[in-house]
Amino acid sequence: MSWIIGIHATQAALNNKKRDIKRLVVLEGRCDNALQKIIELAKQQRMPITTLSRHALSELVGSDKHQGIAVEVAKSMTVGNENDLNALLDEHHAPLLLILDGVQDPHNLGACLRTADATGVTAVIAPKDNAVGINETVTKVAAGAAESVPFFMVTNLARTMEQLKARGIWLYGLSDKATSVFYQGTFQGAIAMVMGAEGKGLRQLTEKHCDVLYSLPMLGQVSSLNVSVATGVVLYEALRQRLLNGH
Repeated sequence: MSWIIGIHATQAALNNKKRDIKRLVVLEGRCDNALQKIIELAKQQRMPITTLSRHALSELVGSDKHQGIAVEVAKSMTVGNENDLNALLDEHHAPLLLILDGVQDPHNLGACLRTADATGVTAVIAPKDNAVGINETVTKVAAGAAESVPFFMVTNLARTMEQLKARGIWLYGLSDKATSVFYQGTFQGAIAMVMGAEGKGLRQLTEKHCDVLYSLPMLGQVSSLNVSVATGVVLYEALRQRLLNGH
């Protein structure tokens, strides 16, 4: 069993038919509109509802950042593998993919998923090794996006990138080593944005499998952006171009 906490994440979990939810737990005495909407949704699903004090709720879910609400789920969301990814891509002729090369901070992954949801990303891909998966922190930070954005963890990222190329998907990597500036790129059609891990950036092998490498212009004293911030920059530029092109 595990817990999903927070208003947005809890509501998204209740709306996800794939979730096996056991019960809803709410903070006693809280009766604002946001909470009441979730309680009504749980009642419609005939779900058990438990009321607890703030201390008891915090101890139960292992966090005091629950916003007064949580759901107990039988297991974490299923993370897809290579076969699942291929099946999804068979249904999309011009996907927008996000590849995260070894992001280990759950707050960063959650933020990336939230941006991926907002920008219409088809799927997020990460390696199985040396990378964080979907956990309670990721789910909370993602504010519901962990329920809506397909997430795949693959055994061999370089091999998966080659398979994406074989499908005609262009791979654009973000690297501070690149001489071409990101805003010179065209990000329409079937593409994948490839982002590196915190601090280290893209691994050398991952860089080699990108079709093009770009850098973000940095005009201040700081040499790089947090991966979740950089992801927001590149995904929204891709979205801007795709909207202009009628995608």
